[in-house]
Amino acid sequence: MFGAADYFPTSFGSLKYGIDRSDLWMLKNSFVLLDGVGQQREASIWRSGIETWDDFLSAPRAKGISEPRKTVMDEELLNASRKLDEQDSSYFASRMRTRDQWRCLPEFRKSVAFLDIETTGISLRSPITVVGIYDGTRMHSLVRGRDLTWSNLKAVLGSVSVIVTFNGSSFDLPMIESQFPGTVPRILHVDLKHSLRRIGLTGGLKKIERELDIQRDRRVEYMTGEDAVYLWRLWEKQNNRNALDLLLEYNSEDCVNLKALSDFAYRSLKKNTFDAAVRSWKD
Repeated sequence: MFGAADYFPTSFGSLKYGIDRSDLWMLKNSFVLLDGVGQQREASIWRSGIETWDDFLSAPRAKGISEPRKTVMDEELLNASRKLDEQDSSYFASRMRTRDQWRCLPEFRKSVAFLDIETTGISLRSPITVVGIYDGTRMHSLVRGRDLTWSNLKAVLGSVSVIVTFNGSSFDLPMIESQFPGTVPRILHVDLKHSLRRIGLTGGLKKIERELDIQRDRRVEYMTGEDAVYLWRLWEKQNNRNALDLLLEYNSEDCVNLKALSDFAYRSLKKNTFDAAVRSWKD
């Protein structure tokens, strides 16, 4: 379902933040996946002139790293390169902190699920009514009482390498796992609420969209979560198809706009991390 998605570039409203160019990719610039390497040590490696995995592997020595330690790190990088060739998302999910997993987006761009759910409340027991997933090309909506089942969720989420959400680490994914145990795979997850906060964008999804001039269809532009619950009740109790269609459109806008936001967050975070460190030593 998701393997053939044409994920980049992105264009939404006035935003054009595609990251399909290989010179914008950052995973092979990342050393935080190595044991004992945090952000400060990584920045020190960059400032020494070692910018990529290949640079590190070809260097006979690295500043501040003993020869035995470098041998171990070389092996870790060779293994990471093999895992990347295999598109093994779970490996990088286990090696990188959640806050750093945004770096993997371009390399796994053909297998990303932009996910958002609708529920009747905020409790873990509040039924999930819709699970929306945008694969970069098409929108897929699973609806309670129709096709929102354990097996369908397992199949859909099991076919992707990265899940992108907004506040999904606190809400969407725990809700899904609570009501459909075992369907959320241990793969890369980018929670844009936290990624965007690191570049100064705070508040809810709709607020951030407005700040970045990401447009929604006028029919759902000012809808809220409470409206979504009301629409679900109309569908559930009165079989009002128009209400269901509007609910699905509202959910779809959430999912589709995550794609533009993820591109913007990626480019901004790369600029503030790798680009800034490299610029400092070159200057």
